[in-house]
Amino acid sequence: MQNQRAKFSLPTGTTYLNCAYMSPLLKSVERAGINGIRQKRDPYSVTPTDFFTNVNLLRAEFAKLINVPDANRIAVAASASYGLATVAKNVRLSAGDKIVVASEQFPSNYYPWQRLSIDTRATVEAVAPPAYPEGRGKQWNERLLNAIDSKTKLVALGHVHWADGTRFNLEAIRKRTREVNALLVIDGTQSVGALPFDVQKIQPDALVCGGYKWLMGPYGMALAYFGEYFNNGVPLEENWISRKNSEDFTGLVNYQTDYQPGALRYDVGERSNFILVPMMLAALKQINQWKPENIQAYCRSISARAIDTLRENDYWIEDENFRGHHLLGVRFPKGTTMDVIREKVKKKKIAVSFRGDSMRVAPNVYNTAKDFEKLLNALI
Repeated sequence: MQNQRAKFSLPTGTTYLNCAYMSPLLKSVERAGINGIRQKRDPYSVTPTDFFTNVNLLRAEFAKLINVPDANRIAVAASASYGLATVAKNVRLSAGDKIVVASEQFPSNYYPWQRLSIDTRATVEAVAPPAYPEGRGKQWNERLLNAIDSKTKLVALGHVHWADGTRFNLEAIRKRTREVNALLVIDGTQSVGALPFDVQKIQPDALVCGGYKWLMGPYGMALAYFGEYFNNGVPLEENWISRKNSEDFTGLVNYQTDYQPGALRYDVGERSNFILVPMMLAALKQINQWKPENIQAYCRSISARAIDTLRENDYWIEDENFRGHHLLGVRFPKGTTMDVIREKVKKKKIAVSFRGDSMRVAPNVYNTAKDFEKLLNALI
């Protein structure tokens, strides 16, 4: 895979290694948004069909990305928290049941379970990694598997940890959840689009992805997959377009009890957003053309030498068997403070994030090995 910077409008003079914070817009995505604005300024040009066509194409494109045969399993949400709240609304727990999460995972994938535990008197167990760095990712995965017991009814994780990129073995975790009859809910916001995710292999009960990071879409849109457990669930809101026969505008006065098929019942209101939907669609088309496995390989190729050099200088980065190549947690040599590192990268105009006790470096296809050389020069 070749460098793709020309497809973006990134300014010169800065080094953006921060896709985990927010992706830049592809030029094609920007054009799609502008065209959407132009359509919306002329409502005469917006037909009833326009409320459905692009949304259905969007479902199909996301289904292709995550290997879902039936695009009606895909719902359009406003955010990852919206999708996860929809999941929480449809999970039935009792006092004494357990929800397993990873320690310090993103708040939007914790607060719904906290609320659910309060309402049902279930408990939330946050599984922490080992304090020592050697074998950290392996040990963390083992601790998660050990925490899933007969009381566990729900496991909620990211594919990678949002703060440092630690990758969780979802296939092994799925196998364990099936043994105890627990649900597996995945927040794919920090992975899907850059790290391969196959619903047929992992078989989660639900997958929710914010659209503005690795999916390279606009802010304010998310996509979700809902498995069979949620076939007859109750949506977060009752909107007109998710009901049966909503395509017939003249018949909307004939109120319907039934919903649209599959996961369409969980769609956010005003899902047909004539600006955001074309942008998200353009982004997914490009990602499906590139393919996440190629994005991973590219990120590995531009970062490998720098990672070796950082390790030689006492920086710590997780073993590549337990992390993605698109999101790296860099921990500092003994005696080096985060404030010092933050000031160094700022002076070099390098955009990274600081989360927990690590510096989060998140490259994508618009970066090069020279960007990592610049980071090395700032740190060493």
